[in-house]
Amino acid sequence: MRVYVLSRNEELYSTRRLVEAAKQKGWEVRVVDFLKCSIEIMKGNLEIHYEGEKLPVPDAIIPRIGASRTFYGTAMVRHFEMMDVFTTSGSLAIKRSRDKLRSLQILSKNGVDMPKTVFASNKSSAKDVIALSGGAPLVLKILEGTQGVGVVLVDSEKAAKSVLDAFYGMDVNLLVQEFIEEAGGADIRAFVVNGEVVGAMRRQGAEGDFRSNLHQGGSAVAHKLTRKERATALAAAKSMGLGVCGVDMIPSKRGPLVMEVNSSPGLEGIEKSTELDIAIKIMDYIEANVTPVAQAPKKKKRIKKDNIGA
Repeated sequence: MRVYVLSRNEELYSTRRLVEAAKQKGWEVRVVDFLKCSIEIMKGNLEIHYEGEKLPVPDAIIPRIGASRTFYGTAMVRHFEMMDVFTTSGSLAIKRSRDKLRSLQILSKNGVDMPKTVFASNKSSAKDVIALSGGAPLVLKILEGTQGVGVVLVDSEKAAKSVLDAFYGMDVNLLVQEFIEEAGGADIRAFVVNGEVVGAMRRQGAEGDFRSNLHQGGSAVAHKLTRKERATALAAAKSMGLGVCGVDMIPSKRGPLVMEVNSSPGLEGIEKSTELDIAIKIMDYIEANVTPVAQAPKKKKRIKKDNIGA
């Protein structure tokens, strides 16, 4: 089996663990910086070149695409898909997950619960947006923000109006969400691989911070999911069409509410908090869906295609 890990940095924990797990299977594995790839497109011929060489066609790829490089990264993933290469996360699914508004629309369409959310243009009345959101306190999220950056909690309608007016004046797109006070700055990440939850952790925000993101100083411990939490995580992953993802949920009085579905979830927090080998689960997913080129019958498709949705 030949596998490429599409990553900008081979020293990152997640990338290293994926390489280790692939080698544990006895596979040929290579880290490919997707920004150094170029594609050649001709009639009936698709190629990818990397640092001056034509890349051999792999059996599978594992995309680790950063949010700031989504367009170029998904273009490379799509090219591999066109070459009939299996990917643990499809290009369309990655793009869906990176668009906060689009992902919430898809989750809503599929009956997945989430905090009440309002999106409006900068020409909308801030007062109307606040009223639609249920009033203060409110959480304001910049659509392009990642890892907890660009998320603000406002505790009064006056403060909410001031912040909304300021951001709208800078032509910034915002999501306005109800604040789930009973969560106490905690959330749950369920790690889903191939339609199964393979691990879960409960993250707690740093003291005085309502954000639970580990990059903002939060901590994590292993978490045993309730039946409702597990069902919600699986429904969210299926709705987004992601084979590998982290589903972030916030506990509330009405049950788990999905905040985000992450298409490139880090392995460090989940593996260290649960002491589970999540990387090998991803390799098992590849193994279950791919027949290596050398073993595949000529006329038999060797790849199970991901479903493509909204």
